[in-house]
Amino acid sequence: MAEEAKKLAGYAAVDNHVQNNQVVGVGSGSTIVYAVDRLAERVRQEKLNIVCVPTSFQLDVAIDGADEVDAALTLIKGGGGCLTQEKIVAGCAKHFIVIADFRKDSSVLGQQWKKGVPIEVIPMAYVPVSRTIAKRFGGEAVLRMAVSKAGPVVTDNSNFILDWKFEHAQNWKEVNTAIKMIPGVVETGLFVGMAERVYFGMEDGSVRVRDPPVI
Repeated sequence: MAEEAKKLAGYAAVDNHVQNNQVVGVGSGSTIVYAVDRLAERVRQEKLNIVCVPTSFQLDVAIDGADEVDAALTLIKGGGGCLTQEKIVAGCAKHFIVIADFRKDSSVLGQQWKKGVPIEVIPMAYVPVSRTIAKRFGGEAVLRMAVSKAGPVVTDNSNFILDWKFEHAQNWKEVNTAIKMIPGVVETGLFVGMAERVYFGMEDGSVRVRDPPVI
């Protein structure tokens, strides 16, 4: 059911946002596989001229998944450990579109996703950063440990990841900025004000579209 939902969301995003002669940023994760399938299908059928890149500085559209999406389209990403690269790609795109299945849909962050906000840190700083986050914002920032090998998870950038298990909803824009100012923090998995639209594949076979709230 979840796989079919991911496919629905991925197909809808590609059909609605990808056009001929575009440079498309492609993220990572299980939902993106379906978006890439649909891209390939459209290139074959419509003879589209599309350039797909995993990272670039001039993207028309970036499509990526999310671990959780709240009512304001604030995202938690980085469950897979690629938050810094994913945020760079999203930030370079004129349009950042998110695809997800129904399990990622929350009214507030933390409702569905219980693993916290990933924060990439310079290895020597993980202890002071962890303590500072807990002291200033509550909750607990835990070093992510590897599953199949000994020791902590090491990112593609040779850094560590803290998973901040926060206790309650926050002003995510302010918190994101404050965490990024802590010495040793590379990037956070909070994507605030970045997503233009989210497509949720639903259990009943439909696709729910969410745009940011009008302020």
